[in-house]
Amino acid sequence: MREKPKKRKWLRRLGIATGVLAAAIAGILASGWSAFGKKAAAARLDRMKASAHFEEGHFVDVMPRREPAILKASWKWITGGSDFRTPADPIPVVQRKAADFAEPPATGLRVTWLGHSTLLVEIDGKRVLVDPVWGPRASPFSWVGPKRFFAPPLALDDLPPLDAVIISHDHYDHLDMFTVKALIAKNVPFVVPLGVGSHLEYWGMPADRITELDWWGEHTIGDLKFTATPARHFSGRFLHDKDHTLWAGWALHGPQHRVYYSGDTAFFPGMAEIGERLGPFDLTMIESGAYDELWADVHIGPEQAVAAHRLVGGKVLLPVHWGLFDLALHGWTEPIERILKAATPHGIQVATPRPGESVEPAAGLSTERWWPDVPFDTVEKHIIRASGTESIDLEQIYRTGHLPRPAL
Repeated sequence: MREKPKKRKWLRRLGIATGVLAAAIAGILASGWSAFGKKAAAARLDRMKASAHFEEGHFVDVMPRREPAILKASWKWITGGSDFRTPADPIPVVQRKAADFAEPPATGLRVTWLGHSTLLVEIDGKRVLVDPVWGPRASPFSWVGPKRFFAPPLALDDLPPLDAVIISHDHYDHLDMFTVKALIAKNVPFVVPLGVGSHLEYWGMPADRITELDWWGEHTIGDLKFTATPARHFSGRFLHDKDHTLWAGWALHGPQHRVYYSGDTAFFPGMAEIGERLGPFDLTMIESGAYDELWADVHIGPEQAVAAHRLVGGKVLLPVHWGLFDLALHGWTEPIERILKAATPHGIQVATPRPGESVEPAAGLSTERWWPDVPFDTVEKHIIRASGTESIDLEQIYRTGHLPRPAL
């Protein structure tokens, strides 16, 4: 029996639609394929396997991680969120040029916030670039994904000579292929957590300019020491590589100054050990945005960020990881508002530079409220507490700088 014309027509249309969909998916994957990076292999993978934090093919977190329910999180993204997640007006960016960095800071320590977690740290005669992202989006794609609220305050070509670049982990808002490729020509060494070097080499970075460290691992460049610190987070650039590279914070020790950068992290008691072993710090740069109660085990939230600053022994807190990308459901100004609300009653010093502005702790702090006064959820309405830490008294940490002692 001959097939009916209607059925043949329907099958032909289905075949065309399937082909178009397959081609579209292939095109999407191809457009971001290089940005996905590359898994570690050979000697690099052997070094990763030797880590005490590597088990059954992936790295494990500092504490058990409570994963968000996918359906609940997806529904919340679709139906919830602040009405002020992105700025209504242009942000007052401070535009910078190479000449601004021609002379080292007179006090020996100056940090320039270039937006989100990108920072230029000038410490005791050395310049270190932190988590550099100059690309237009925090995404493997140029056409979709979280878009910058403002252009980079400092052009890549205007970067002063660098002594090192440090990377905290391989997520797109911290490791940007476009920026890495641009930095290859600057002949600057990269210091990164275990496994991240595989991405860098894949993008053209010479292997001899990459140093990979485990937690508590150390590396020196001249008289500046880099220490990779534990963090409570995760890694991955595509569906197949979750936790295949390590994530970390960083402590930088110069002859006269010390600074701490948290990277992305949830709150965990081990921050007290970071302070005991590596602190105190003249300045801390701690993640404060992109949080939610559903993923409180990977992002710290403002109140716990202030506690982390106290635990590691920080003098001045520079909140980072906010004000550039829409990566969560809270208002874009909420992180800094809640940081100040937690810190101010306890006399904790918080720097609030505009994007592009420098902080020189010994020369006075930039504390102007430059962001708009818009509604935001307070901690009473939207509490962020990492699992396993719910019983820790944050107020006591604010007052004393120490974890509460367990009752006898």
